[in-house]
Amino acid sequence: MILAVVVHSAALQDRDGALGVLAKLLAAGSFPRLTLIWADGGYAGRLVRFLDRLKRSLGWALQIVKRTDDVKGFVVLPKRWIVERTFGWLGRYRRLSKDYEEQTRNSETMIRLAMINLMLHRLEPE
Repeated sequence: MILAVVVHSAALQDRDGALGVLAKLLAAGSFPRLTLIWADGGYAGRLVRFLDRLKRSLGWALQIVKRTDDVKGFVVLPKRWIVERTFGWLGRYRRLSKDYEEQTRNSETMIRLAMINLMLHRLEPE
């Protein structure tokens, strides 16, 4: 389930947007069960340095999931399926299937509502 979400314009690189997600996590309070954060290979750099500074105080560790250079063709990366599965769940909601929203905060709210709906259906299946 999603702990924090940030929707930004396409002009901002995802690796820079990841810092916004971490900032939201820090502002939301403590997550004592959060110990490991997985990130794609494209997120290396500032994100690694940012989390290294916070590692001692929060106990969060970052693990970069990279594709090895010696593998040819399509290979499923570990933990990447979790992200793709979540995108699939969110894509089932009409308001999230296309970019209908004019403001990013509306998109963030719709993502939160979709995740609340998913959690409710898990707690009390129909």
